[in-house]
Amino acid sequence: MKPSIHRGPRSVQEEKSAKSPDNGQAVGCRVSGKCGGCRYSAVEYGKQLEKKQSYIRELLKDFGETEPIRGMEQPEHYRCKVHHVFGRTKKGEVLHGSYQAGTHRIIPSEDCLLEDQQCREIISSIHKLLRSFKIRIYDEDSGTGLLRHVMVRKGCFSGEFLVVLVLADQVFPGKNNFVKALTSLHPEITTIVLNINPKDTSMVLGKVNKTIYGPGFIRDSLCGRTFRISPASFYQVNPAQTEVLYETAIGLAELKGTETVIDAYCGIGTIGLCVASRAEKVIGIELNADAVKDAILNCKENQVNNYRVYQGDAGEFMEAMADAGEKADVVFMDPPRNGSTQQFMDAVDRLHPGKLVYISCGPEALKRDLEYLESMDYRVKTIIPVDMFPYTEHTEVVCCLERQTIEDRRRQL
Repeated sequence: MKPSIHRGPRSVQEEKSAKSPDNGQAVGCRVSGKCGGCRYSAVEYGKQLEKKQSYIRELLKDFGETEPIRGMEQPEHYRCKVHHVFGRTKKGEVLHGSYQAGTHRIIPSEDCLLEDQQCREIISSIHKLLRSFKIRIYDEDSGTGLLRHVMVRKGCFSGEFLVVLVLADQVFPGKNNFVKALTSLHPEITTIVLNINPKDTSMVLGKVNKTIYGPGFIRDSLCGRTFRISPASFYQVNPAQTEVLYETAIGLAELKGTETVIDAYCGIGTIGLCVASRAEKVIGIELNADAVKDAILNCKENQVNNYRVYQGDAGEFMEAMADAGEKADVVFMDPPRNGSTQQFMDAVDRLHPGKLVYISCGPEALKRDLEYLESMDYRVKTIIPVDMFPYTEHTEVVCCLERQTIEDRRRQL
């Protein structure tokens, strides 16, 4: 079967850009070899999907047939979170862009196939304002200067914009006038936050946030729910395709409305809130305390009363549930790229859920985890790749596993 291109809901901007005559073509990027962000920029989009489909089918062939990959109708400029590092050339000129893969060398670009164009325009305006406001660029070698990074997050469906200025110091001279100048250029900006990161570290964000304009967060919507997004919140960078991902995962669960569902690695509660109306009870578990706060607020804002979010390690929490004699019917898991842990999967085994829906952003780790889960009498029923990151080599995969019954095992003998 040929890879499919999902024709889901699109924003106004996507509707306009979809009319472009080069939609989905091999566009190419002059710095792709240096940046490393879009290795498939010279490959026509249909061919990209075929490559990804072929790779997942071969990688996971021992677990069953892979269904057609679900791609995008408009695959350019989908990243609604854009982060640029700021620095200087040897001649002292200010530049901004992405780090070259594996280095701290900044690769500037006039355009990017992946990044949202409005986010890029805001960053360019900040660049132009630096000189007039005498804002010094941070120097990694000397540890002097102020501005380190700029991150812009866009609510793909809400149209709200969050600007995060990552600074090496809390003192930002002329910040009120800077805010006025930037928001006059970009009235679409709804909030601006100073993030303080004084440490010599590869981490972009520090622990301290100071809101200098607006509420300090933006809202966006997915699958009919509204989500509050703070500077450090995990939120998929391709919201339009995230709806495809979540609808695929939730559809595979085949919920009847009577189930107890666990949303493991729940983040700000996106999957749990999207599934809450289709289940009797949803339990979210997340290690990051800030994300848990956002998830709880998202429950209140969406008036969802059957979703409870807990802070802690998902594996330990589920083991405690099993010790207390509690059960779960369905477990959704969306672990980091390196996959799940043996402790977590052993806890799944102890809870005996009938279905396990695994959302993976690391297919190689997924293969390893599926091997372990099958050793615990789970069997893979469905494998569906979803293209969350066009023009890159990355592919997300949704797998549905079902626990074998005694009758199932007898039939196999």
